Amino acid sequence: MPRPATRGVATPQTLRGMKDILPSEQKYWLHVRDAAEPLAAAYGYDRIDTPILEETGLFVRSVGKQTDIVEKEMFSFIDAGGENVSLRPEATASIVRSYINHGMFNQPQPVKLFYWGPMFRHERPQSGRFREFHQFGFEVLGDKHPVLDAEIILIAHLFFKELGIKTAVQINSLGCPTCRPTYLAELTNYYRAKRSQLCENCKRRLLKNPLRVLDCKEAGCAALKDGAPQIVDSLCEECKNHFMRVLEYLDEIQVPYVLNPHLVRGLDYYTKTVFEIWPADETESSQSALGGGGRYDGLVEVLGGRPTPACGFAIGIERAILQLKSANIEPSVRNKPDIFMAQLGDVARRKVVPLFEELRKAGINVASSFSKDSLKSQLEIANRLGSRYTLIIGQKEVLDGTVLIRDMEAGMQEIVDYNRAVGEMKKKLGRP
Repeated sequence: MPRPATRGVATPQTLRGMKDILPSEQKYWLHVRDAAEPLAAAYGYDRIDTPILEETGLFVRSVGKQTDIVEKEMFSFIDAGGENVSLRPEATASIVRSYINHGMFNQPQPVKLFYWGPMFRHERPQSGRFREFHQFGFEVLGDKHPVLDAEIILIAHLFFKELGIKTAVQINSLGCPTCRPTYLAELTNYYRAKRSQLCENCKRRLLKNPLRVLDCKEAGCAALKDGAPQIVDSLCEECKNHFMRVLEYLDEIQVPYVLNPHLVRGLDYYTKTVFEIWPADETESSQSALGGGGRYDGLVEVLGGRPTPACGFAIGIERAILQLKSANIEPSVRNKPDIFMAQLGDVARRKVVPLFEELRKAGINVASSFSKDSLKSQLEIANRLGSRYTLIIGQKEVLDGTVLIRDMEAGMQEIVDYNRAVGEMKKKLGRP
Protein backbone atom coordinates (compact mmCIF):
# COMPACT_ATOMS: atom_id res chain seq x y z
CA MET A 1 0.00 0.00 0.00
CA PRO A 2 1.30 3.50 -0.84
CA ARG A 3 2.18 5.41 2.30
CA PRO A 4 0.58 8.83 2.82
CA ALA A 5 2.96 11.75 2.43
CA THR A 6 2.55 15.44 3.16
CA ARG A 7 -1.08 16.68 3.10
CA GLY A 8 -2.47 13.19 2.55
CA VAL A 9 -0.88 12.69 -0.89
CA ALA A 10 0.06 9.04 -1.50
CA THR A 11 3.74 8.41 -2.31
CA PRO A 12 4.29 6.02 -5.26
CA GLN A 13 6.09 2.79 -4.38
CA THR A 14 8.25 0.43 -6.43
CA LEU A 15 6.28 -2.27 -8.21
CA ARG A 16 6.12 -5.73 -6.66
CA GLY A 17 9.25 -7.70 -7.42
CA MET A 18 11.28 -4.64 -8.36
CA LYS A 19 13.69 -2.68 -6.21
CA ASP A 20 15.91 0.37 -6.04
CA ILE A 21 19.65 -0.26 -5.94
CA LEU A 22 20.66 2.24 -3.29
CA PRO A 23 24.08 3.90 -2.92
CA SER A 24 24.88 1.63 0.05
CA GLU A 25 24.42 -1.41 -2.23
CA GLN A 26 26.51 -0.16 -5.13
CA LYS A 27 29.78 -1.53 -3.71
CA TYR A 28 28.45 -5.07 -4.23
CA TRP A 29 27.49 -4.35 -7.83
CA LEU A 30 30.88 -2.80 -8.54
CA HIS A 31 32.55 -5.80 -6.90
CA VAL A 32 30.66 -8.20 -9.20
CA ARG A 33 31.45 -6.10 -12.27
CA ASP A 34 35.12 -5.91 -11.27
CA ALA A 35 35.23 -9.72 -11.17
CA ALA A 36 33.39 -10.25 -14.47
CA GLU A 37 34.85 -7.65 -16.83
CA PRO A 38 38.54 -8.65 -16.50
CA LEU A 39 37.55 -12.24 -17.34
CA ALA A 40 35.77 -11.00 -20.47
CA ALA A 41 38.88 -9.09 -21.52
CA ALA A 42 41.26 -11.95 -20.71
CA TYR A 43 39.30 -14.51 -22.75
CA GLY A 44 38.55 -12.17 -25.68
CA TYR A 45 34.85 -11.39 -25.20
CA ASP A 46 33.59 -8.06 -26.60
CA ARG A 47 30.80 -6.09 -24.87
CA ILE A 48 27.41 -5.99 -26.61
CA ASP A 49 24.18 -4.28 -25.52
CA THR A 50 20.79 -5.18 -26.98
CA PRO A 51 17.35 -3.56 -26.48
CA ILE A 52 15.34 -4.36 -23.39
CA LEU A 53 12.18 -4.50 -25.54
CA GLU A 54 11.93 -7.04 -28.36
CA GLU A 55 9.29 -8.69 -30.55
CA THR A 56 7.45 -11.30 -28.48
CA GLY A 57 7.93 -13.81 -31.29
CA LEU A 58 11.69 -13.75 -30.74
CA PHE A 59 11.29 -15.37 -27.32
CA VAL A 60 8.42 -17.69 -28.28
CA ARG A 61 10.51 -19.15 -31.12
CA SER A 62 13.74 -19.40 -29.14
CA VAL A 63 12.89 -20.04 -25.49
CA GLY A 64 9.98 -22.36 -26.37
CA LYS A 65 6.16 -22.23 -26.29
CA GLN A 66 5.85 -24.83 -23.53
CA THR A 67 8.37 -23.26 -21.13
CA ASP A 68 7.33 -21.53 -17.91
CA ILE A 69 8.98 -18.34 -19.18
CA VAL A 70 6.79 -18.05 -22.28
CA GLU A 71 3.63 -19.51 -20.79
CA LYS A 72 3.54 -17.63 -17.49
CA GLU A 73 6.42 -15.23 -16.91
CA MET A 74 6.85 -12.76 -19.79
CA PHE A 75 5.87 -9.09 -19.57
CA SER A 76 4.15 -8.83 -22.98
CA PHE A 77 1.82 -6.21 -24.42
CA ILE A 78 0.55 -4.71 -27.66
CA ASP A 79 2.24 -1.37 -28.27
CA ALA A 80 0.66 1.76 -29.78
CA GLY A 81 1.57 0.53 -33.27
CA GLY A 82 -0.21 -2.79 -32.75
CA GLU A 83 2.98 -4.83 -32.41
CA ASN A 84 3.23 -7.62 -29.83
CA VAL A 85 6.34 -6.82 -27.77
CA SER A 86 7.95 -8.15 -24.57
CA LEU A 87 10.47 -7.08 -22.00
CA ARG A 88 13.35 -9.51 -22.45
CA PRO A 89 13.22 -12.47 -20.02
CA GLU A 90 16.77 -13.50 -20.98
CA ALA A 91 19.50 -12.24 -23.31
CA THR A 92 20.71 -15.14 -25.46
CA ALA A 93 17.86 -14.84 -27.97
CA SER A 94 18.60 -11.13 -28.40
CA ILE A 95 22.32 -11.84 -28.87
CA VAL A 96 21.54 -14.38 -31.58
CA ARG A 97 19.13 -11.97 -33.30
CA SER A 98 21.86 -9.32 -33.29
CA TYR A 99 24.40 -11.83 -34.65
CA ILE A 100 22.06 -12.51 -37.60
CA ASN A 101 20.90 -8.91 -38.15
CA HIS A 102 24.43 -7.53 -38.31
CA GLY A 103 25.97 -10.30 -40.39
CA MET A 104 28.44 -11.30 -37.69
CA PHE A 105 28.82 -14.66 -39.44
CA ASN A 106 31.05 -12.75 -41.91
CA GLN A 107 33.50 -11.94 -39.13
CA PRO A 108 36.29 -14.33 -38.11
CA GLN A 109 34.68 -17.12 -36.11
CA PRO A 110 34.03 -17.71 -33.30
CA VAL A 111 32.44 -14.41 -32.30
CA LYS A 112 32.76 -13.94 -28.53
CA LEU A 113 30.33 -11.57 -26.82
CA PHE A 114 29.79 -10.34 -23.26
CA TYR A 115 26.68 -8.58 -21.92
CA TRP A 116 25.34 -7.08 -18.69
CA GLY A 117 21.84 -5.76 -18.04
CA PRO A 118 18.31 -6.07 -16.65
CA MET A 119 15.88 -8.92 -17.49
CA PHE A 120 12.18 -9.24 -16.61
CA ARG A 121 10.00 -12.18 -15.59
CA HIS A 122 6.55 -12.03 -14.03
CA GLU A 123 7.09 -14.62 -11.32
CA ARG A 124 6.48 -14.79 -7.59
CA PRO A 125 9.09 -12.65 -5.81
CA GLN A 126 11.17 -14.45 -3.19
CA SER A 127 14.70 -14.51 -1.85
CA GLY A 128 17.11 -14.01 -4.75
CA ARG A 129 14.27 -13.88 -7.29
CA PHE A 130 12.81 -10.63 -8.60
CA ARG A 131 10.60 -9.55 -11.49
CA GLU A 132 13.30 -7.18 -12.63
CA PHE A 133 16.67 -8.85 -12.20
CA HIS A 134 20.12 -8.47 -13.70
CA GLN A 135 22.39 -10.87 -15.49
CA PHE A 136 25.76 -10.86 -17.15
CA GLY A 137 26.67 -13.49 -19.67
CA PHE A 138 29.22 -14.80 -22.14
CA GLU A 139 28.25 -16.14 -25.59
CA VAL A 140 30.43 -17.86 -28.23
CA LEU A 141 28.99 -18.20 -31.74
CA GLY A 142 30.45 -19.93 -34.78
CA ASP A 143 32.45 -22.86 -33.41
CA LYS A 144 31.42 -26.36 -32.27
CA HIS A 145 34.66 -27.39 -30.54
CA PRO A 146 34.02 -28.89 -27.08
CA VAL A 147 36.88 -26.85 -25.62
CA LEU A 148 34.56 -23.81 -25.85
CA ASP A 149 31.98 -25.57 -23.67
CA ALA A 150 34.76 -26.10 -21.15
CA GLU A 151 35.93 -22.49 -21.54
CA ILE A 152 32.58 -20.96 -20.61
CA ILE A 153 32.23 -23.32 -17.64
CA LEU A 154 35.75 -22.37 -16.56
CA ILE A 155 34.95 -18.65 -16.80
CA ALA A 156 31.80 -19.08 -14.69
CA HIS A 157 33.81 -21.10 -12.16
CA LEU A 158 36.60 -18.50 -12.07
CA PHE A 159 34.12 -15.67 -11.59
CA PHE A 160 32.80 -17.13 -8.34
CA LYS A 161 36.30 -18.10 -7.27
CA GLU A 162 37.31 -14.46 -7.75
CA LEU A 163 34.42 -13.41 -5.51
CA GLY A 164 35.43 -15.93 -2.85
CA ILE A 165 32.22 -17.96 -3.23
CA LYS A 166 32.52 -21.75 -3.21
CA THR A 167 30.40 -23.32 -5.93
CA ALA A 168 29.64 -26.67 -7.53
CA VAL A 169 29.10 -27.26 -11.25
CA GLN A 170 26.27 -29.59 -12.27
CA ILE A 171 26.52 -30.81 -15.86
CA ASN A 172 24.59 -32.97 -18.34
CA SER A 173 24.17 -33.50 -22.07
CA LEU A 174 20.80 -33.10 -23.81
CA GLY A 175 21.92 -34.74 -27.05
CA CYS A 176 20.97 -33.47 -30.50
CA PRO A 177 18.02 -33.76 -32.92
CA THR A 178 19.41 -37.13 -34.05
CA CYS A 179 19.46 -38.92 -30.69
CA ARG A 180 17.03 -36.93 -28.56
CA PRO A 181 13.80 -38.37 -30.11
CA THR A 182 14.70 -41.86 -28.85
CA TYR A 183 15.14 -40.51 -25.35
CA LEU A 184 11.94 -38.46 -25.50
CA ALA A 185 9.99 -41.59 -26.42
CA GLU A 186 11.41 -43.42 -23.38
CA LEU A 187 10.73 -40.43 -21.15
CA THR A 188 7.15 -40.12 -22.39
CA ASN A 189 6.48 -43.80 -21.72
CA TYR A 190 7.91 -43.48 -18.20
CA TYR A 191 5.75 -40.50 -17.27
CA ARG A 192 2.66 -41.77 -19.07
CA ALA A 193 2.60 -44.69 -16.61
CA LYS A 194 2.70 -42.15 -13.75
CA ARG A 195 0.46 -39.52 -15.32
CA SER A 196 -1.90 -39.38 -12.34
CA GLN A 197 0.98 -38.14 -10.14
CA LEU A 198 1.84 -35.22 -12.44
CA CYS A 199 0.64 -31.65 -11.99
CA GLU A 200 -1.84 -30.31 -14.55
CA ASN A 201 0.86 -28.38 -16.43
CA CYS A 202 3.03 -31.47 -16.80
CA LYS A 203 0.10 -33.61 -17.95
CA ARG A 204 -0.32 -31.16 -20.82
CA ARG A 205 3.41 -30.77 -21.48
CA LEU A 206 3.95 -34.52 -21.59
CA LEU A 207 2.20 -34.60 -24.98
CA LYS A 208 4.01 -31.58 -26.48
CA ASN A 209 7.41 -31.32 -24.78
CA PRO A 210 8.13 -34.11 -22.27
CA LEU A 211 11.60 -32.71 -21.49
CA ARG A 212 9.92 -29.82 -19.65
CA VAL A 213 8.49 -32.28 -17.12
CA LEU A 214 12.04 -32.82 -15.80
CA ASP A 215 12.26 -29.07 -15.18
CA CYS A 216 9.06 -28.89 -13.10
CA LYS A 217 9.50 -27.65 -9.51
CA GLU A 218 6.21 -29.06 -8.20
CA ALA A 219 6.98 -31.51 -5.39
CA GLY A 220 5.13 -34.45 -6.93
CA CYS A 221 6.75 -34.06 -10.34
CA ALA A 222 10.21 -33.44 -8.90
CA ALA A 223 9.97 -36.64 -6.85
CA LEU A 224 9.45 -38.70 -10.02
CA LYS A 225 12.71 -37.53 -11.61
CA ASP A 226 14.90 -40.00 -9.73
CA GLY A 227 13.38 -42.97 -11.50
CA ALA A 228 13.21 -41.35 -14.95
CA PRO A 229 15.37 -42.57 -17.85
CA GLN A 230 18.72 -40.84 -18.22
CA ILE A 231 19.49 -39.13 -21.52
CA VAL A 232 23.18 -40.06 -21.39
CA ASP A 233 22.12 -43.65 -22.12
CA SER A 234 20.55 -42.52 -25.41
CA LEU A 235 23.26 -40.23 -26.77
CA CYS A 236 24.52 -40.83 -30.31
CA GLU A 237 28.25 -41.35 -30.83
CA GLU A 238 28.86 -37.72 -31.81
CA CYS A 239 27.08 -36.35 -28.71
CA LYS A 240 28.70 -38.93 -26.46
CA ASN A 241 32.18 -38.06 -27.76
CA HIS A 242 31.48 -34.33 -27.47
CA PHE A 243 30.35 -34.70 -23.87
CA MET A 244 33.30 -36.89 -22.90
CA ARG A 245 35.74 -34.38 -24.37
CA VAL A 246 34.10 -31.53 -22.43
CA LEU A 247 34.50 -33.52 -19.21
CA GLU A 248 38.11 -34.35 -20.06
CA TYR A 249 38.88 -30.66 -20.57
CA LEU A 250 37.24 -29.82 -17.24
CA ASP A 251 39.34 -32.50 -15.54
CA GLU A 252 42.48 -31.09 -17.17
CA ILE A 253 41.81 -27.51 -16.03
CA GLN A 254 40.71 -28.76 -12.60
CA VAL A 255 37.13 -27.50 -12.61
CA PRO A 256 35.18 -29.76 -10.23
CA TYR A 257 31.78 -30.93 -11.45
CA VAL A 258 28.95 -33.31 -10.64
CA LEU A 259 27.03 -35.25 -13.29
CA ASN A 260 23.31 -34.51 -13.03
CA PRO A 261 21.51 -36.82 -15.50
CA HIS A 262 18.21 -34.96 -15.14
CA LEU A 263 19.48 -31.41 -15.62
CA VAL A 264 17.63 -29.87 -18.60
CA ARG A 265 17.53 -26.09 -17.93
CA GLY A 266 14.33 -24.09 -18.46
CA LEU A 267 14.86 -23.12 -22.10
CA ASP A 268 14.11 -25.18 -25.21
CA TYR A 269 17.05 -24.06 -27.33
CA TYR A 270 19.74 -26.08 -25.52
CA THR A 271 21.53 -29.00 -27.23
CA LYS A 272 24.39 -31.19 -26.03
CA THR A 273 26.13 -29.63 -22.99
CA VAL A 274 24.06 -27.96 -20.26
CA PHE A 275 25.32 -26.88 -16.85
CA GLU A 276 24.38 -24.92 -13.74
CA ILE A 277 26.42 -23.27 -10.99
CA TRP A 278 25.20 -23.93 -7.45
CA PRO A 279 26.42 -22.81 -4.02
CA ALA A 280 28.70 -25.61 -2.79
CA ASP A 281 27.08 -25.80 0.64
CA GLU A 282 23.39 -25.73 -0.34
CA THR A 283 20.99 -28.45 -1.31
CA GLU A 284 19.01 -28.05 -4.51
CA SER A 285 16.02 -25.73 -4.31
CA SER A 286 13.96 -23.84 -6.86
CA GLN A 287 15.95 -20.63 -6.46
CA SER A 288 19.46 -21.70 -5.49
CA ALA A 289 21.14 -21.93 -8.91
CA LEU A 290 23.44 -18.94 -9.31
CA GLY A 291 23.65 -19.27 -13.07
CA GLY A 292 23.99 -21.69 -15.91
CA GLY A 293 24.11 -22.23 -19.63
CA GLY A 294 25.14 -24.64 -22.32
CA ARG A 295 25.28 -25.24 -26.04
CA TYR A 296 22.55 -24.07 -28.45
CA ASP A 297 23.70 -25.23 -31.87
CA GLY A 298 20.28 -24.90 -33.54
CA LEU A 299 19.14 -21.48 -32.31
CA VAL A 300 20.71 -19.31 -35.01
CA GLU A 301 18.99 -21.39 -37.68
CA VAL A 302 15.65 -21.35 -35.80
CA LEU A 303 15.76 -17.54 -35.90
CA GLY A 304 16.45 -17.40 -39.63
CA GLY A 305 20.24 -17.52 -39.80
CA ARG A 306 22.58 -20.06 -41.31
CA PRO A 307 23.42 -23.19 -39.24
CA THR A 308 25.78 -21.94 -36.53
CA PRO A 309 27.05 -23.78 -33.44
CA ALA A 310 27.05 -21.69 -30.26
CA CYS A 311 27.27 -21.88 -26.49
CA GLY A 312 27.12 -19.53 -23.53
CA PHE A 313 26.05 -18.89 -19.95
CA ALA A 314 24.42 -16.27 -17.73
CA ILE A 315 24.93 -15.41 -14.05
CA GLY A 316 22.25 -13.84 -11.84
CA ILE A 317 23.82 -10.74 -10.31
CA GLU A 318 21.34 -10.41 -7.44
CA ARG A 319 21.93 -14.06 -6.54
CA ALA A 320 25.69 -13.58 -6.61
CA ILE A 321 25.34 -10.59 -4.30
CA LEU A 322 23.07 -12.59 -1.98
CA GLN A 323 25.83 -15.21 -1.75
CA LEU A 324 28.41 -12.53 -0.96
CA LYS A 325 26.26 -11.32 1.91
CA SER A 326 25.54 -14.86 3.14
CA ALA A 327 29.29 -15.52 3.23
CA ASN A 328 29.87 -12.18 5.03
CA ILE A 329 32.14 -11.03 2.19
CA GLU A 330 32.32 -7.24 2.44
CA PRO A 331 33.66 -5.57 -0.73
CA SER A 332 36.28 -2.92 -0.09
CA VAL A 333 35.29 0.65 -0.84
CA ARG A 334 36.32 1.42 -4.38
CA ASN A 335 38.22 4.60 -5.30
CA LYS A 336 38.69 6.16 -1.89
CA PRO A 337 39.50 9.85 -2.40
CA ASP A 338 43.13 10.85 -2.00
CA ILE A 339 42.08 14.32 -0.91
CA PHE A 340 39.02 15.86 0.68
CA MET A 341 38.53 19.61 0.23
CA ALA A 342 37.07 21.55 3.19
CA GLN A 343 36.11 25.21 3.39
CA LEU A 344 35.03 27.61 6.13
CA GLY A 345 32.65 30.17 4.70
CA ASP A 346 31.64 31.50 1.31
CA VAL A 347 34.85 33.41 0.58
CA ALA A 348 36.88 30.23 1.15
CA ARG A 349 34.42 28.26 -1.00
CA ARG A 350 35.34 30.44 -4.00
CA LYS A 351 38.95 29.31 -3.59
CA VAL A 352 38.12 25.66 -2.94
CA VAL A 353 36.06 25.06 -6.10
CA PRO A 354 38.78 26.02 -8.64
CA LEU A 355 41.45 24.16 -6.62
CA PHE A 356 39.21 21.08 -6.60
CA GLU A 357 39.04 21.24 -10.39
CA GLU A 358 42.83 21.68 -10.74
CA LEU A 359 43.42 18.61 -8.57
CA ARG A 360 40.91 16.58 -10.57
CA LYS A 361 42.54 17.56 -13.87
CA ALA A 362 45.89 16.48 -12.40
CA GLY A 363 44.47 12.95 -12.06
CA ILE A 364 44.03 13.11 -8.29
CA ASN A 365 40.95 11.47 -6.79
CA VAL A 366 39.38 14.33 -4.85
CA ALA A 367 36.10 14.75 -2.96
CA SER A 368 34.31 17.63 -1.28
CA SER A 369 31.04 18.81 0.21
CA PHE A 370 30.80 22.33 -1.15
CA SER A 371 27.59 23.20 0.69
CA LYS A 372 29.05 22.58 4.17
CA ASP A 373 30.65 25.28 6.35
CA SER A 374 31.24 23.37 9.60
CA LEU A 375 34.80 22.02 9.73
CA LYS A 376 33.73 19.28 12.14
CA SER A 377 31.06 17.93 9.80
CA GLN A 378 33.43 18.09 6.82
CA LEU A 379 36.16 16.19 8.67
CA GLU A 380 33.59 13.55 9.60
CA ILE A 381 32.77 13.14 5.91
CA ALA A 382 36.49 12.93 5.06
CA ASN A 383 36.94 10.19 7.67
CA ARG A 384 33.91 8.30 6.43
CA LEU A 385 35.21 8.42 2.85
CA GLY A 386 38.66 7.29 3.98
CA SER A 387 40.56 10.17 2.35
CA ARG A 388 44.32 10.33 3.02
CA TYR A 389 44.53 14.10 3.21
CA THR A 390 42.17 17.00 3.85
CA LEU A 391 42.93 20.41 2.36
CA ILE A 392 41.39 23.17 4.46
CA ILE A 393 40.80 26.78 3.43
CA GLY A 394 39.34 29.29 5.87
CA GLN A 395 39.29 33.08 6.04
CA LYS A 396 42.93 33.24 7.27
CA GLU A 397 44.13 31.00 4.43
CA VAL A 398 42.29 33.18 1.89
CA LEU A 399 44.00 36.32 3.24
CA ASP A 400 47.42 34.61 3.35
CA GLY A 401 47.05 32.85 -0.01
CA THR A 402 47.71 29.47 1.61
CA VAL A 403 46.19 26.03 2.11
CA LEU A 404 46.28 23.91 5.27
CA ILE A 405 47.13 20.24 4.55
CA ARG A 406 46.05 17.70 7.18
CA ASP A 407 47.37 14.13 7.10
CA MET A 408 44.29 12.19 8.24
CA GLU A 409 46.25 9.18 9.51
CA ALA A 410 49.17 10.89 11.23
CA GLY A 411 47.19 13.92 12.39
CA MET A 412 50.01 16.21 11.20
CA GLN A 413 49.32 19.57 9.55
CA GLU A 414 51.35 21.90 7.35
CA ILE A 415 50.72 25.11 5.44
CA VAL A 416 51.63 25.54 1.75
CA ASP A 417 51.18 28.31 -0.78
CA TYR A 418 47.81 28.11 -2.57
CA ASN A 419 49.47 28.15 -6.00
CA ARG A 420 51.81 25.28 -5.00
CA ALA A 421 49.08 23.08 -3.53
CA VAL A 422 48.60 20.87 -6.60
CA GLY A 423 52.33 20.23 -7.03
CA GLU A 424 52.77 19.57 -3.31
CA MET A 425 49.94 17.03 -3.28
CA LYS A 426 51.30 15.26 -6.37
CA LYS A 427 54.62 14.84 -4.54
CA LYS A 428 52.94 13.50 -1.40
CA LEU A 429 50.90 11.03 -3.45
CA GLY A 430 53.85 10.00 -5.60
CA ARG A 431 52.24 11.24 -8.80
CA PRO A 432 54.33 12.47 -11.77
